[in-house]
Amino acid sequence: MVPLNTFREMKKLRPMRQIEVAETMIAMNRFSWPYAKSLVAATPQHLLTSEKRKTVRGLSDEQIEHMEREATNIDREFRMIEQSYGTDHLDLVLATGYLARMTENVRVVHHLARFHPELLAEFQRIVQLREAA
Repeated sequence: MVPLNTFREMKKLRPMRQIEVAETMIAMNRFSWPYAKSLVAATPQHLLTSEKRKTVRGLSDEQIEHMEREATNIDREFRMIEQSYGTDHLDLVLATGYLARMTENVRVVHHLARFHPELLAEFQRIVQLREAA
């Protein structure tokens, strides 16, 4: 469910920025009007459809510029995380599989229990989380 006011806010954006905002809202699973309004407020002037200077009640021009810079930084960081997600997920699956095999080996478990009990407890916890998922 997306409130109609959310679409009204998005109409203030140029098409490519609308796509970016929609992707952000989907990724964050937040479709509320205040969230859309904050994304529009953090949008640089050249990505708005209106040529007149945007004003946000209660915010100075410096605060708006700061929001724009922060939104750009967050968007860049989000894209970087999104790109590495697949590789990170694969690494995690492989590592948990390896830990599961290690904890099935009696000799390894005995050694870890004797010399590294804290590691054994963590390894077993990770394997249990994997099996629960």
